[in-house]
Amino acid sequence: MMMIAPRPQGTAQDEVAEPEFKPLTAEQAQALREKSPSISPWWVVAGQVGVGFLAALAAWGLTGKPNVAWSVAYGALAVVLPAALFARGLTSRLSSVNPGAAVLGFFMWEMVKIALTVAMLFAAPRLVVALSWPAMLVGLVVTMKVYWLALAFRKKGVNAARVLKQE
Repeated sequence: MMMIAPRPQGTAQDEVAEPEFKPLTAEQAQALREKSPSISPWWVVAGQVGVGFLAALAAWGLTGKPNVAWSVAYGALAVVLPAALFARGLTSRLSSVNPGAAVLGFFMWEMVKIALTVAMLFAAPRLVVALSWPAMLVGLVVTMKVYWLALAFRKKGVNAARVLKQE
C-alpha cells in the first residue's frame, strides 16, 4: 500500500497573494458604463433579420430555385422568432426586479427559445413546400452566427483596470 505524504504548509502556491478587491465608486462605475456600453438584444435580432434576408436572396440568386430560398428563409426564421421572444422576455420589467429574478428569467426564456426553435424545425416539412434540409440548416447556422458579429462590431470598450488608473 502506498501512502502519500501531506503537502507542507507555506508552499509557493500558498504565498501567492490575490489582489485586494476594491469596490468601484459611483463615478467610476458610471465612467465604466459609458466607456463599455452593453449591446441591446434588439440590435442582435435586427442583425439576424438582415442576415437571414440576405442569405435567402443569395440562395435564390445562386440556385435559381425558390424552394431553396424559402428553406433558407425558414431556417433564419427559426432563429429570429425565438430570439425576438427571448429579447422581449429579457427586457421586460419583471426580469429586472432583482438579480435573482433576472437570472431565473434568463434561464426560463432561454428554455422557451430552445423549445420554440426545436418545434419550428419539426414543423418545417409541413410548412415549407419542397423543403431543402441542407439549405434550411445553412439559413439557421448563418443567422445564428450574428451573435458573434454583434460582439465583433460593437463599440470597443475599456476594461475596468484602465478606468480606475485614469482617475
